Amino acid sequence: MPKYAKNQPVGFKNAIERVAIVGAGGTIGSHIANALLETGKHNVTALSRKDSGTKLPEGVLVAPVDYDDEATIVAALKGQQFLIITMAPTAPRDTHSKLVRAAAKAGIPYVMPNGYAGDIGNIKLGEDTLLGPVAKADRVEIETLGMLWITVCCGFWYDYSLAGGDARFGFDFDKRSLTIYDDGNTKILTSTLSQVGRAVAKVLSLDELPEDENDKSLTVSTFLNKGVYFKSFVVSQNDMFESVKRVTGTTDADWTITHEDSKKRYEDGLAQVKLGNMAGFSKMLYARAFYPDDPNDFSAKAQNELLGLPDESLDESTKVGIDLVKELQLRVERMAA
Repeated sequence: MPKYAKNQPVGFKNAIERVAIVGAGGTIGSHIANALLETGKHNVTALSRKDSGTKLPEGVLVAPVDYDDEATIVAALKGQQFLIITMAPTAPRDTHSKLVRAAAKAGIPYVMPNGYAGDIGNIKLGEDTLLGPVAKADRVEIETLGMLWITVCCGFWYDYSLAGGDARFGFDFDKRSLTIYDDGNTKILTSTLSQVGRAVAKVLSLDELPEDENDKSLTVSTFLNKGVYFKSFVVSQNDMFESVKRVTGTTDADWTITHEDSKKRYEDGLAQVKLGNMAGFSKMLYARAFYPDDPNDFSAKAQNELLGLPDESLDESTKVGIDLVKELQLRVERMAA
């Protein structure tokens, strides 16, 4: 049965005010935390290891935890309304489950699992990239424990992927080289880190529940056990390259360009992963997204207008990506995974 605000106990406030984030100092977590704080509607608590030296966004409350001691996680999550999990791909595989189980014990109703990627409805793509079954298992665990989830379907992060080296969007800015998949004309859906933060903040700033059966407005409950779909750009590598040249003041002559078959590149990356070499993971993941006959483009499902998300400038976002290059190079775990 649908839940309505009018049926809630006395003192119920129809808003998500207390949000806990795992990874609030990380690539995507910091953007989500900042966007939530900017609304002025949320108290944001970061779960953080006691010995962590990670710099957290200003205004975030800190709850120290020991991931090997469930009681500390439960204590940190008590009284929170929404848990957002953002973790690096190098985090221990069982961490997600530990967090979700602790959230259930703490009485948290809603979880955003660690899946910031493609269309959860594209089962084949999920299987090919190896991410789909893992993300599905995470969502099932949340449901099994009696909680509800909202997952983010945003495509690759544009600025992050542009900066992330040859294995991602094909750009190596230090060498001024570019690897183009096939003819470079296959378009995929991408979102900037800022747009992801904005979208999550927009959803969590809605009323939690409709007032009554006649209230058809958008609420947090609209998205429960579903993906929230949005985008920044639907672009090809050639589109990106044109933007890069405009931003850097370069021409084709300044770049070394090679072409690779996307399907062969995918198979090569997958073979590396099967041998335990995770350097092949990004290669496999990105090549698969650019398959001309099944690209990672679900723009028909994008809810930008519904969420009131702004249009962005491709060139401005390209500049942000280029400025990110040096920062990502300092973070070895991000470049390896």
